Amino acid sequence: MVLSLAEEGFFRPRWSATTLAEFETAFVRLYGDAETARRQRRNIEDAFPEAVVCDGEALIDGLALPDPNDRHVLAAAIKTRASVIVTNNLKDFPKEALAIHQIEPMKVDDFVMDCIDLKGVEAVAALRKMRERFNNPHLDAEGLILRLEKVGMSQTATLLVEFKALL
Repeated sequence: MVLSLAEEGFFRPRWSATTLAEFETAFVRLYGDAETARRQRRNIEDAFPEAVVCDGEALIDGLALPDPNDRHVLAAAIKTRASVIVTNNLKDFPKEALAIHQIEPMKVDDFVMDCIDLKGVEAVAALRKMRERFNNPHLDAEGLILRLEKVGMSQTATLLVEFKALL
């Protein structure tokens, strides 16, 4: 969903190469399908070739986060002057640690909701386009809203009820 909004130009995604490797590892852990994980990673790299942040490694040693393995995320954000790190892992990205870099941690639900709030029908159209790509099984507007609730994106789900006819 977040990448669908990025694809439509609502924001510019940025991440480290380590983030993509972690995505691939997590995908395999969740779905047990290494080939699909590799294909998904390639698709992301092809769709957003400018998103990979280089040269952020020099910053990592000077950064402090509860989980030192997450410093590459903060380094990429600093390097690109990002204003937000979108993550549901807020405990490892405390506000006070990010504030000194003028970066705010934001849950995925809040970020998507903000995109819809700011762009309205345009954002809903992007989400409809994403929903329509689901073929197996087909996903209708109601199904998307239920899926969002199931994954903990209740604010976005509630907001999208208002746009169900457009979704």
